[in-house]
Amino acid sequence: MTRRTVAIAISVPLMVALWACAILRPVPYVTFQPGVTVDMLSTVDGQERIQISGHKTYRDNGELRMTTVSVTRAGSSVSIFAALQAWLDEDDAVQPYDAVYDENETDASNEKESSFQMTTSQDAAEVAALRSLDYKVPLRPRVIAIDKGLPAEGKLRKGDWILAVDGTAITDAQQVVDLIGKSRPGHDLTVVVRRGDKRMTFELAPEKVDGKVRLGFTQGVQYDFPFDIDIVIDPEIGGPSAGMMFSLAIVDTLTPGSMTHGQHIAGTGTIDAKGNVGPIGGIQQKIPAVRDAGAKLFLVPADNCAEALGAARGDVRLVKVTTLKDAISSVEKWSDDPDADLPSCEKE
Repeated sequence: MTRRTVAIAISVPLMVALWACAILRPVPYVTFQPGVTVDMLSTVDGQERIQISGHKTYRDNGELRMTTVSVTRAGSSVSIFAALQAWLDEDDAVQPYDAVYDENETDASNEKESSFQMTTSQDAAEVAALRSLDYKVPLRPRVIAIDKGLPAEGKLRKGDWILAVDGTAITDAQQVVDLIGKSRPGHDLTVVVRRGDKRMTFELAPEKVDGKVRLGFTQGVQYDFPFDIDIVIDPEIGGPSAGMMFSLAIVDTLTPGSMTHGQHIAGTGTIDAKGNVGPIGGIQQKIPAVRDAGAKLFLVPADNCAEALGAARGDVRLVKVTTLKDAISSVEKWSDDPDADLPSCEKE
């Protein structure tokens, strides 16, 4: 065996090993890829995703799809090969790790925050949907905890709505604090609450604790819904970006007829209790996801329009929305006439 042959025999495996190490070595980047889409008018395990009790419902055979993005988890890493693959794929994206996550952010903390955002987005979506249908959904003080050994124990319960204190009808939480605070310790105070469908009255004698007059309960402010709405979604899905689609599905479920006319529609956007639609992240990955799912119309928050135009959308039509009212109007017009003139991201 010649010296050249020996050199090649040694160097080739070394080169292969070096390339393998380079390919597998983690790099400080995060990849974004199209995630799952969920039709909010569908069923899961035999249950409707939009569940309503206490009000008649109307089912629709079309689709209103929420969208997600698959993102590298906080604390995880990607190989240089995976990063390059995502960079070359027109449906994916790559960003530096520190542009996406804080230095001390973990997968657990990120998941907790994402879950909280999902819960609050559902509340806002329900309020926005009901208010768009002219239901009153007031914020009211509610008992959220009972202190042991104080007058409220054994009488008030967690979940009671506080209707009146000392003969004064309650419209905000500060009234409760003020009325209890100026009452006399040891003298009965009348507290009226709603528990389920029952109105209940209690006589409670306040006590002075650490210099403050107290009845022994903690209150919070929550929305008082006219009937129950429950949104069934995989707990692995988090964040606030499905809010607008939740609202659309609730409105469609509560109103006669079909909002979609059997068509496949998707969208994204946060929503607040007033029905304002806000921007989200990952729009360029969400559009390819619904393109592949067969949707023909995608509702885009106005602030995301410019970015959305860069997505590989095929024949998906991009419609700009700023409020829930806009979204409802565009879905109804397009479902009736796919060529209808609608607010378009193309006109930005």
